[in-house]
Amino acid sequence: MAFFGIFNKKKKETLDKGLEKTKQSVFSKLTRAIAGKSKVDDEVLDNLEEVLITSDVGVETTIKIIERIEERVAKDKYVSTQELNNILKEEIADLLMENNSDDNEDWELPVDHKPYVILVVGVNGVGKTTTIGKLAYQFKQAGKKVYLGAADTFRAAAVEQLCIWGERVGVPVVKQQMGSDPASVAFDTLSSAKANDADVVLIDTAGRLHNKVGLMNELKKIKQVMKKVLPDAPDEVLLVLDGSTGQNAFEQAKQFSAVTQITSLAITKLDGTAKGGVVIGISDQLKVPVKYIGLGEGMEDLQLFSRRQFVDSLFEEEEKA
Repeated sequence: MAFFGIFNKKKKETLDKGLEKTKQSVFSKLTRAIAGKSKVDDEVLDNLEEVLITSDVGVETTIKIIERIEERVAKDKYVSTQELNNILKEEIADLLMENNSDDNEDWELPVDHKPYVILVVGVNGVGKTTTIGKLAYQFKQAGKKVYLGAADTFRAAAVEQLCIWGERVGVPVVKQQMGSDPASVAFDTLSSAKANDADVVLIDTAGRLHNKVGLMNELKKIKQVMKKVLPDAPDEVLLVLDGSTGQNAFEQAKQFSAVTQITSLAITKLDGTAKGGVVIGISDQLKVPVKYIGLGEGMEDLQLFSRRQFVDSLFEEEEKA
């Protein structure tokens, strides 16, 4: 079975519930946008543009979506407002497809080498350590041997929290004294994981964006030291973002992308916000795939992202109505 299991009914229910606030917000705005209109005209498109921007899709991505819809309206000559939801759904799905494959829910660890090393980055408070803990749990549930590295050595709370997750999940945590060199922690973690034939390594890092040069140098050093143990490490640089912060998450993503190469995204806390549209904008603007979405506090509420399931869930309520 694929990592995280198949996209089953329970996961679909979790996704639907997690996106409920976003759905309600988007649909209430859409209803107002087309009120009294029978066809999609310039006024409806202007209103739709406002709906998407206020749903945290982002200005540039919104303009891209509106332009695509304008092309379809011009081509088809007459498009009713009743058709707008399906058109919007299709265009958003196509946009997400450019950066996200549909087979995320069937993703498996590579079989050609191990351990698979994930360097996890993100500012404090976005749910970074919790995401690491949930990933460790689900990897272990899939029968994998997991190691955690506490390379955020500047905050005692970060190391302590990771150790708590390690105990809860039942996986080893490699740590050093406070203030130690983060790269040294990464080196020790990979060395221990390699010696003990681990399948997966998750490395926590500091999230100090106020000093971009320091952060860039630190991440660069961590990567260089990792390669002394495993030439291909890290296999993945995962940026964790708090979806409930909307456009602030997008700004964080841009800043992190400026200091290191991000290969995948995890967007957390989508269950408590109406700002789920940020998933669309961040993926489109950064050209980086969203790999995981957080939809609750439970261990299994971190899901592999499927653009198909995400869009279906986002528009499903209106289709049933």
